[in-house]
Amino acid sequence: MNKKLWGGRFEKDTDSLVEKFTASIDFDKNLYKQDILGSMAHARMLAKTGIISKEEAAQIIKGLLEIKMEIERDEFEFTYELEDIHMHIEKRLFEKVGAVAGKLHTARSRNDQVALDMHLFVKEKIEEVIKNIDLLMNTLWELSLKHQNTVLPGYTHLQRAQPIYLSEYFKAYYYMLKRDKKRFVKAKENADIMPLGACALAGTTLPIDREYVKEQLDFSKVYENTLDAVSDRDFVIEFISASAILMVHLSRMAEDLILWSTSEFDFIELDDAFSTGSSIMPQKKNPDVLELIRGKTGRVFGNLISILTIMKGLPLSYNRDMQEDKEPLFDTANTVISCLAVLPGLLETMKIKKENMKKAVEDSFIDATYYAEYLVKKGMPFRHAHEVVGKMVSYCIKKNKKLRDLSFMELKNFSTLFEEDVKDENKVFYN
Repeated sequence: MNKKLWGGRFEKDTDSLVEKFTASIDFDKNLYKQDILGSMAHARMLAKTGIISKEEAAQIIKGLLEIKMEIERDEFEFTYELEDIHMHIEKRLFEKVGAVAGKLHTARSRNDQVALDMHLFVKEKIEEVIKNIDLLMNTLWELSLKHQNTVLPGYTHLQRAQPIYLSEYFKAYYYMLKRDKKRFVKAKENADIMPLGACALAGTTLPIDREYVKEQLDFSKVYENTLDAVSDRDFVIEFISASAILMVHLSRMAEDLILWSTSEFDFIELDDAFSTGSSIMPQKKNPDVLELIRGKTGRVFGNLISILTIMKGLPLSYNRDMQEDKEPLFDTANTVISCLAVLPGLLETMKIKKENMKKAVEDSFIDATYYAEYLVKKGMPFRHAHEVVGKMVSYCIKKNKKLRDLSFMELKNFSTLFEEDVKDENKVFYN
């Protein structure tokens, strides 16, 4: 056989620089499991339809399983000369089973082969992401149940706005993650389409059975259009897009907790196991895990822009540009899963300083909205109530008081609508 599996047309060897430049083996070797799984299903289909014999299929499958074990034992040699994982596996299969290996690529192209690998990979990673989202959601829900009576300031514009319960804070992120999960479920549904059988772009005249392969590989449907099958990377874009939105939420949570762990806020203390120290300042306890989550978010954003840019100008059908889809995909999957995995432990072990949170509520005019709404309930238009309470705040600042310190007679000076029940509903401050 030729040195290159596609080398029949060529009279010259590929330049060594071109070999290295075009090779994808450094990263697409991550697809070895999917490639071997797809190849075994394809071999079974070729035998079922009589294109090859059952004995030949058995030889091929045995050889593929041996190659899988070699790769997993780190006994497999990778080289730039063979470009990608598909050619590496096929060449090694020739060495193991001889000429029968050449029959495996019947009714198949690297175009639909790599598309299949990518679909299998995305489906697998989405399942892993969803599992980790569920774990984080469970952690947040448990914390919300534990802190139903823990009071802290709620913020707008990073200014103390209104008192809230910590349980509601945790629930806010719970519901963000719930939406994230729905996006990944939909992304998996859109990735659950089997492209094999499209070949290079126009299918094959051989009597293949795509439905059989679909069932073998647990897909719900097959591509209805062969050009679409080899050129579609929407499912990759959707996975990275859902990941980018998820990372927005994780980054925002990280930012909150970073602020809360500072001396200025002092609402939480991170456990030693989820913190790092300084090489020069002995007193430091740094929130590096949270900072890295915040920082890694930019990588996922970049990956989304990368894949969108790769795909935006490609004519139908397959183009080699699409080789560049893998690194953004692999990096996104690794980044998202690692960020999700580390957060439950960090949240479960952090110390929540309830008294400091309550003190931050008490040392402010965070109850101003309560007084305005009290006046509204007594019949005052809200805009007027807003003005009245604003004057009350101004008065308190001058007198070095808080709103809750005002006597009933002082309240009456601002509005005759204030009655003795004014403190009855403001339970956060008057319990």
